[in-house]
Amino acid sequence: MQVLTEEALEFVAKLHEAHAARRDELLALRKERRPLGFLPETQDVRDGEWQVAPAPEALRDRRVEITGPTERKMTINALNSGAKVWLADLEDANTPHWDNVVQGQVNLYEAARETIEFTSPEGKEYRLKGGPYPTIVVRPRGWHLDERNLEFGGRKAVGALVDFGLHFFHNAELGKPYYYLPKMESHLEARLWNDVFTTAQKLKGVPHGTIRATVLIETIPAAFQMEEILYELRDHASGLNAGRWDYLFSVIKYFRDAGADYVLPDRNSVTMTAPFMRAYTELLVKTCHKRGAFAMGGMAAFIPNRRDPEVTENALRKVREDKTREANDGFDGSWVAHPDLVPICREIFDGVLGGRPNQVDKQRPEVSVTAEQLLDFKSAGGAATRAGLEGAVDVGVRYIASWLGGNGAAAIHNLMEDAATAEISRSQIWQWINNKVVLDDGTQVTADAVREVIGRVGAGLEGPHVAAAVELFEQVALSEDFVDFLTLPAYERI
Repeated sequence: MQVLTEEALEFVAKLHEAHAARRDELLALRKERRPLGFLPETQDVRDGEWQVAPAPEALRDRRVEITGPTERKMTINALNSGAKVWLADLEDANTPHWDNVVQGQVNLYEAARETIEFTSPEGKEYRLKGGPYPTIVVRPRGWHLDERNLEFGGRKAVGALVDFGLHFFHNAELGKPYYYLPKMESHLEARLWNDVFTTAQKLKGVPHGTIRATVLIETIPAAFQMEEILYELRDHASGLNAGRWDYLFSVIKYFRDAGADYVLPDRNSVTMTAPFMRAYTELLVKTCHKRGAFAMGGMAAFIPNRRDPEVTENALRKVREDKTREANDGFDGSWVAHPDLVPICREIFDGVLGGRPNQVDKQRPEVSVTAEQLLDFKSAGGAATRAGLEGAVDVGVRYIASWLGGNGAAAIHNLMEDAATAEISRSQIWQWINNKVVLDDGTQVTADAVREVIGRVGAGLEGPHVAAAVELFEQVALSEDFVDFLTLPAYERI
């Protein structure tokens, strides 16, 4: 199957001609860090009576969604998993090597037509088992990433438009062009996506509203604009997702230099029961259901280990707790990262939903979330610890080494990690250094202290990309100027 046909590239070029300049303007607006709050200029949207478009049949029941990259074997495993939806990830679980970008589109083409198969170098065969298969929902790259292997109008291509454009061009005819939209920071960025969808549907002669998009609320500015984001996409909106790990990264990044009240403790001590995280998820459920959209729960990073019963038991217990809380809170479904977790998630949501496909009717009128609650980061409790610092460096370096090697979904210490992991690790260290945080052992976090830990971690790891990972982690954790996304300098190294 040929992806980069003349017609497909012409289609993507037209998307760039119409929308790339506006994307550049919106990225520039991100640099204006303003005080956060609910926007007074969009009060009429929040007060208005409106609903998103009714969901198509293929997206009405999303009680369990499996996520993962579009690598060939993992594509087949996801389709055979028994989940209702497969989030086919071209973003944080995918290293954007050109081969991954192109081969991912090939795999998506064959997956949509249920013709994909694979034989491993060892001779093991992977085939589709006969269905029913999950609905495929594709996550393109965020607005901030370029694609250096294509140019349009004398400039690098926009990664998001390449990923979306190629997939839509080749698969729109099947009638299920569904997407997850990451990393947005404002309703204006949602408006741009809506404009892109409108252009794409016109170019292909597809009815307006055929495209459906679920938006990840994974930045702190977007948490204050949930209704506005749904409103901008209302003809194409399917729901919102609580992208919890990137949300924590965004909190740290946005308030990295705002003082002690905004310093978060160890990553592992900030749970979904922390009051500021509860405020975020409660507001998301209420907002979605008020507007007829689906509220999707976040990733449980714990994964089972078929060779270690104790690890597996712990993973299953943690996932069960997480999904039970989400189902009882009103979420319509949630994410898992491993096929072995699909039955647990399905069982829990089955118990709440019964014969219903979702619980949009659970309106949550009792929920009232203020800006102060969303910003009450001291409510997380916990502390910055020596173990937290060592763990952040260890996981961050390991993940970057995996990413540089072409694997953006890495199993590390029995957790399934994507780019958000390394982002939290390095941004937290940057914040601790710049706020002179003192650890539980009485030592202050300094650049020199972190360099010592990085050197020790690097010396204990092996692999072709460890040295580059150590160098990159040190750059993004210790540089005087905060790097917005580590994937930007990382992309220059692949």
